[in-house]
Amino acid sequence: MTRRAPAALNSFRFGLAGLAMLAGALAPAFAQERGRAMTLDDLFSIRQVGAPAFSPDGAALAYAVSDPRDVLNGEKNGPADVHLHVATGPGAHRAYVAGEISVASPAWTPDGEKIAFLAKRDGDKTRALYAIPVDGGEAEKLFSFDTDIADYVFTPDGAAIFFIAAEKQPDTEKNLKEKGFDANVYEESLRFARVWRAPLDGGEAEKLDLEGHASALALSADGARLAVALAPTPTIDDSFMARRIHIVDPARGRATAVVETPGKIGAFEFSPDGAKLAFLAAADRSDPTAGTLAVADAASGDYVLLDRGAEQHVMDFAWAGDDSIRALVHRGTASALVEYGADGQKRGETAHDGFVAYDIEVDPATDRVAYVADSPRHPRELYVGAGLAVPAKWTDHNEWLEGIALAGQRVYRWAARDGVEVEGVLVTPNGRKPRAGWPLIVHVHGGPEAHDSNGWKTSYGGLGQIAAGEGFAVLYPNYRGSTGRGEAFAKLDHKDPPGAEFWDIVDGVGALAEEGLVNRAKVGINGGSYGGFASAWGATIASEHFAAAAPFVALTDLISFTGGTDIPVEMRDVHFMKYPWEDWDLFVEHSPVRHAGKSKTPTLILHGEADPRVHPAQSYELYRFLKLNGSAPVRLVTYPGEGHGNRKAAAQYDYAARVLRWMKHYLKGPGGAPPPYDWGAAEKLGLEE
Repeated sequence: MTRRAPAALNSFRFGLAGLAMLAGALAPAFAQERGRAMTLDDLFSIRQVGAPAFSPDGAALAYAVSDPRDVLNGEKNGPADVHLHVATGPGAHRAYVAGEISVASPAWTPDGEKIAFLAKRDGDKTRALYAIPVDGGEAEKLFSFDTDIADYVFTPDGAAIFFIAAEKQPDTEKNLKEKGFDANVYEESLRFARVWRAPLDGGEAEKLDLEGHASALALSADGARLAVALAPTPTIDDSFMARRIHIVDPARGRATAVVETPGKIGAFEFSPDGAKLAFLAAADRSDPTAGTLAVADAASGDYVLLDRGAEQHVMDFAWAGDDSIRALVHRGTASALVEYGADGQKRGETAHDGFVAYDIEVDPATDRVAYVADSPRHPRELYVGAGLAVPAKWTDHNEWLEGIALAGQRVYRWAARDGVEVEGVLVTPNGRKPRAGWPLIVHVHGGPEAHDSNGWKTSYGGLGQIAAGEGFAVLYPNYRGSTGRGEAFAKLDHKDPPGAEFWDIVDGVGALAEEGLVNRAKVGINGGSYGGFASAWGATIASEHFAAAAPFVALTDLISFTGGTDIPVEMRDVHFMKYPWEDWDLFVEHSPVRHAGKSKTPTLILHGEADPRVHPAQSYELYRFLKLNGSAPVRLVTYPGEGHGNRKAAAQYDYAARVLRWMKHYLKGPGGAPPPYDWGAAEKLGLEE
């Protein structure tokens, strides 16, 4: 089997005129009345499945399970551990590698006797390649390198690997740093990641003669062709906008063709016969996401787009034969599996009911399809089916949810003030609705090239069921500019941040209020990155609509943001369409800090101190302007060592606790002065003196 290269990077991923309607046809509303409500402490119990990989005979699946660290009960703080599991049927699965470890990129060895994975184990200085026997035994190290292995693929005979890793730091540079000469030359002193070939019998790795920074690779089943994603430099902007797929002759280590796409690219995979390469791509330079399915001739690099113009985005795909591709598509808040011929002709499809799928893997020999999917009732689990048939759920890593009274969840649609139909996901509390309507938290997704599906909606960043357990309704709006509805809809935000897209959100709140579902005077807004931008906008220019706001890693000053972000070209080419000096007024007038004097909304600002995407100064600016304005309470919370989103368990819990308490205080509580900044962490951990 060929192995698919990883998907594309994402930039921020992390109606008063309201005709509103409930869309029960896609995913019916439900309310699970038994048991207790979810609480913040349950965040440490949410396990998610990912990275499925079929064994060579198609009989088993290796996959990864993320397991959060429960810092409230003595576990060491850090990012979630990621464990390796194997499943052979519904309910038949077990852990192969567990404990304090984070495995990545599980793949079977070509002989099917072992499962390989990347990990940094005790004593390792870098992330290495390991393998564990299927029939039992300890994992053994197959290969390690001077730097972390980022990606790998086995040769067909299993005797060697091609892998991606950065070049070793020169000894001279290391010695200079030890002497204190440790200056960093911004964006110029980054080390390039290269493609290497290494025998697994102990021989030395050899670097392939490829120009550029490598980020992903795939090998044809016969080993005759290697596909590599290369960018001109290691900068994030180039990784987003300038990556191109190079077809390489593995024997000579040189490129024979280049797939000359205009914009973003995503995952790619050779057809079983190696003659074609399927991949995800942006339709043009200004398309915000690599969500169109394409097929290239592997000899020439010439390609065609298969589904451009469809009101959907392709999330993942896999070859099911030399001329057959299964594409997992998202349409609005739902998913479907579509079969295309390599010529683009649609051969069939199955819409998914009751679950939403995000990743697929296909075994051409057995025609089995593995899905990573979630639903309003459970986080991501492993599903398996045959061909286009409805799959069966194979795993349940969240059995504890049987004791939870899950709140109702459904798709909600409304008309924006200019007539554009907008949709989102609505979570509503169990029990009787208050006469004035529920208090509402609007959770705005980032991107904006992202979307909320009608699946599992609860995490540290989006409180969903936890907030519903506290009596809040939660709306996840897919405003214009979101993905899931095709290229044209995703481009509706161009040259207008956060213009009409933001008023889509306000109009959704208005529609809910007109139906009597929510209390118009008790609405809060929260989100991260671009969702933080919307939250800061709601706290300033649209302050009259929101009684509380909690922007996280938010854009607040578009001029200084452009100067401080690692993706200024991406923001121009797929969103703003201009640089600040080309339209100074656009960038000034669309910055929340410009309208800080209008704010009357109590605002909790949160940011990671090591954020490379949205510099923490963006939050300091907003805080200072709102503080000087003095019309409403404001608080700034920063997280040392955290970047564009919190990775470690303690920081995630702290963030969720602070946001929930802020919303409770101003939407359900006394309001006025903010609650004490100490939310009780020491008491929670039993550390009080």
